[in-house]
Amino acid sequence: MKWEIDPIHSSIGFAAKHLMVSTVRGRFGGVRGEIELDPAEPEKATAEVVIDAASVETGMPMRDNHLRSADFFEAEKYPHLTYRVSGVHRLGPDRFRVDGDLTIRDVTKPVSLEAEISDLMVDSKRGTRLGISATGSIDRTAFGLRWNQSLEAGGVLVSERIKLELEITAVQVAAAVAA
Repeated sequence: MKWEIDPIHSSIGFAAKHLMVSTVRGRFGGVRGEIELDPAEPEKATAEVVIDAASVETGMPMRDNHLRSADFFEAEKYPHLTYRVSGVHRLGPDRFRVDGDLTIRDVTKPVSLEAEISDLMVDSKRGTRLGISATGSIDRTAFGLRWNQSLEAGGVLVSERIKLELEITAVQVAAAVAA
């Protein structure tokens, strides 16, 4: 079954340590993609998620502009981050490990996420929907996002480890329903 990511009801979030003590959270407002998924056989799923790099927002415009710059995402040159699912493995009744390749800028690395898939929700006006919640983490420096500043008291301004939180709502494609 083919599904499209609902960009209005989906969120790609992240969290990083700032000044070694506080956590800064952000999200990408622009997300789209397609999922090939039979809820009866989720282990056979494939997907491509496309994230607009310039849509990054943390609630602080100066920081958001810095994240869009060449120090981080270089959004003008690399307008999209992508995640392509290469495998899904059952961990429990509703839990899965999703393996895929994440591309940030021009660097692609394997990234695994732990995910849960919701039950289907049939909405006669908006189509059949399902939800996918996933978490994981990456080392941002592995993707070339190396900018940082050392702190006088020791440590760095921004952590290398970035936590990821995905909340995806997908709508079954009408053509797939008709077939």
